[in-house]
Amino acid sequence: MDKNFVLDTNVLLHDPQAINAFDEHTVNIPITVIEEIDRFKKGLDETGRNARQISRFLDSLRESGDLKKGIPIGEKGGKIRVVFGSEFVDMLPKELVGEKADNRILAVCLALQEREKPPVIFVTKDTNLRIKANVLGINAEDYERGHVVSIDELYSGNTKRFVSAEAIESFFKVGSARVEQESPDAGDVEGGDFTSGGTLYSNEYVHLVSEVDPQQNALGRHTKDGEVVALQIPKDIWGIHPRNREQRFAMDALLNPDISLVTLVGQAGTGKTLLAIAAGLQMSVEEQVYKRLLVSRPIFPMGRDIGFLPGDVQEKLRPWMQPVFDNVEFLFSGVEGRDGKKHRGYEELIEMDMLALEPLTYIRGRSIPYQYIIVDEAQNLTPHEVKTIITRAGEGAKIVLTGDPYQIDNPYIDSTSNGLSYCVERFKGQEVAAHVTLIRGERSSLAELAAELL
Repeated sequence: MDKNFVLDTNVLLHDPQAINAFDEHTVNIPITVIEEIDRFKKGLDETGRNARQISRFLDSLRESGDLKKGIPIGEKGGKIRVVFGSEFVDMLPKELVGEKADNRILAVCLALQEREKPPVIFVTKDTNLRIKANVLGINAEDYERGHVVSIDELYSGNTKRFVSAEAIESFFKVGSARVEQESPDAGDVEGGDFTSGGTLYSNEYVHLVSEVDPQQNALGRHTKDGEVVALQIPKDIWGIHPRNREQRFAMDALLNPDISLVTLVGQAGTGKTLLAIAAGLQMSVEEQVYKRLLVSRPIFPMGRDIGFLPGDVQEKLRPWMQPVFDNVEFLFSGVEGRDGKKHRGYEELIEMDMLALEPLTYIRGRSIPYQYIIVDEAQNLTPHEVKTIITRAGEGAKIVLTGDPYQIDNPYIDSTSNGLSYCVERFKGQEVAAHVTLIRGERSSLAELAAELL
């Protein structure tokens, strides 16, 4: 049955391709949305680019028909139109001010419900607006395109598999063991933190546990050939070593040059950024597999101009890059160089062009080969922004995305629609990608307790 979808401004600013996502149904854009888009189109950030893209698309449609009557779009018989409904503002309760843009959009929904037979569905990413719509008797939904199913169902990147005692013995003898691709859930053992059973993906990390004696266990990585191979990690790098199982998984992925994309998800204090920077320094400064380590964090939101801050680019970046400086200084504390002298810290690496700290603002259009690239706080990026970053990777580059999907500052995304979660799900099982969910906080006993209690 044909449906009338009414799109809110935030849906189009989040995904300018949303217009094409409703197949054979009618997409209604309130005239108020056009006015709001006009306010954003001069912005230099991702939101401004999306606003300009929507405006250009609607303008191109205008040339082929009447937007008020509706213009066919797509191959399934859908159409798009710009609609009015100001006369229904008086139908709103007195508590809802008619001049407010959100309320005028709600009036359009009421108008369509009154005029037309197809059911009206209001699509908005604004939680409060969905509540108001429900109270007014309007069917309202979130925009789900690009969402992962649930943050709790996000691919963890690691699993537990119960195997025979012979498989465990073979693993320790030759460094690998063949494990069934699919296995039913065999329960859990004491101290287990993640699921068992299910399909094994390429580069998924596996905790092998003996069916006979749960004390016999091993950690490995599942390969595209169907084998679980032993982790390849040194005892320590730059003075630190993995403190738990998930950190061992992460270190293996970070140090493996055959894995070009690593995503690390975990709450504050689990060691995401510290492990990534230590591995990046090891692979670029010590082993020289990569030409240099490039570290960046979103200057929230991505693309906001930093020109209003005093100083040069490095001075402007310091407030956002201070967490990176803290981690590098921690790694340098007490570490001596090859000449027996203590390094001066990140300044020396920057002078040697072995370490670069750059904003994501100007990454569009670049090609970055043979570099170890770390993007911290990636949960604040949209899926399109993450695509922009990953497609900058040149030959021989490695990209590491770290973040906590529960700590998002970007008002246009949430835990299920952010670029980090989206990337984890889309790259699941790819030969060049690995993902690890870090669980245990290792910053300090106080930080771990705070994460649990607060």
